[in-house]
Amino acid sequence: MAVAMLIVVTTGVAWGKIRSFESGINHINPVALGEGGEDGAIDILLVGNDSRTDAHGNPLSAEELAVLRAGDDVSTNTDTIVLIRIPNNGESATAISIPRDSYVEAPGLGKMKINGVYGSVHLEELKKLVEDQGVDPAVAEPEAIAAGREELIKTVANLTGVTVDHYAEIGLLGFSLITDALGGVDVCLNEPVYEPLSGADFPAGWQKLNGPQALSFVRQRHDLPRGDLDRVTRQQAVMASLAHDVISSKTLSSPATLNRLEEAVQRSVVLSDDWDIMDFITQLQELAGGNVAFSTIPIVEEAGWSDDGMQSVVRVDPAEVKDWVSGLLNDQDEGKTEELTYSPDQTVAEVLNDTDVNGMAAAVSHVLSTKGFTAGNVGNNEGEKVTTSQVQAAAVDDLGAQAVAADLGGLPVVEDQTVPPGSVRVVLADDYTGPGSGLDGSDVTLMGGDSLETGVVTDTGELAPAPPQIITAGTDDPKCVN
Repeated sequence: MAVAMLIVVTTGVAWGKIRSFESGINHINPVALGEGGEDGAIDILLVGNDSRTDAHGNPLSAEELAVLRAGDDVSTNTDTIVLIRIPNNGESATAISIPRDSYVEAPGLGKMKINGVYGSVHLEELKKLVEDQGVDPAVAEPEAIAAGREELIKTVANLTGVTVDHYAEIGLLGFSLITDALGGVDVCLNEPVYEPLSGADFPAGWQKLNGPQALSFVRQRHDLPRGDLDRVTRQQAVMASLAHDVISSKTLSSPATLNRLEEAVQRSVVLSDDWDIMDFITQLQELAGGNVAFSTIPIVEEAGWSDDGMQSVVRVDPAEVKDWVSGLLNDQDEGKTEELTYSPDQTVAEVLNDTDVNGMAAAVSHVLSTKGFTAGNVGNNEGEKVTTSQVQAAAVDDLGAQAVAADLGGLPVVEDQTVPPGSVRVVLADDYTGPGSGLDGSDVTLMGGDSLETGVVTDTGELAPAPPQIITAGTDDPKCVN
């Protein structure tokens, strides 16, 4: 629904059309929802589930199930869980993904995977109503679903420390229909993939996917280097791409497109009541495409085990998650989108040796590559000789220069207009004793390729999980993912 409303806003469609979008939507009233923060910011829980029904409880047809490669299994697992913050100033938005296998504390239930919270409570409530109280299954089903939603809302709030104000839910069919209504979605893959269980069969590089293809793209779990975490990154890449196209007014080209979108939303989206849509749209009008940031909660262990040792899970530290979420939302509320969305691969690092030590530039370049920076030219300094090791950049506040300087032991950043934007030049002088110098106790020749993921080793000798990455909606080129 938010995507639909964004299109209405950015294309100048009459307000009456918004009301027509709302009229056919299934509205619910979870009691666990808050009423918005004092600053006017709203926090939305967006849930994508594996339901084989539409938003009104009607079973999908055999043809639809076949196109979606969904099978006919009954499922209420929540495969996508995203917490979205839109602050009162309307200048930015933050979308935080919670991996489906995150091992969390569900209030009243104990520790479990977060994607099973909704379904577990739904099933228990259904059994209680039908078997113990003799309630008609048709009457019991919506009550059981409501109980599942309530518990999921409480669990997300308990994990993140954020009170959810609004709730939106979409099923398999809805994701496909809305993607098709928007004209498809642009994605980019690092490598070609073929995984028949999900139907994912895509070449490497940039491509546009239709609805069913996009569903396979975001549902693939097997044969991914980082399993559930790569799947979450794909979901974020798709959301960022759609958000960019919508907010940059590329989507609506004809009334027929809007009609398809309206039909898709009404059939597939569930929304909470008491959501002031007009006020929400007013906030969205101020939103710039580059100010939508997508990230994932920090994790402790990608391939961990449940406390009973029976399930493979993604382990998280609740205290760390709360601190990180609070910091991210505060920074985003203050408009620090550029800082939040920076990643080392955006910076090309040239390394020049101005010492008599052979191979130092190559060693330092290797260090920077393991930290995710893009390798640039490596060689001897043929320019003006320096007496102090430094990082040169077009501006001293360049985010890449600051990051490189910090990773090399706190080198000074020097402005040099000959350095192209997006690049930095590291010049090593005789005073350099940082990583790659051989004087810091490390041997860069022994660094494995896996350090590209994190570069950090724990006390047990295992590689630590990578810090959360952030994808922005502010570019025409989709971020390439696994």
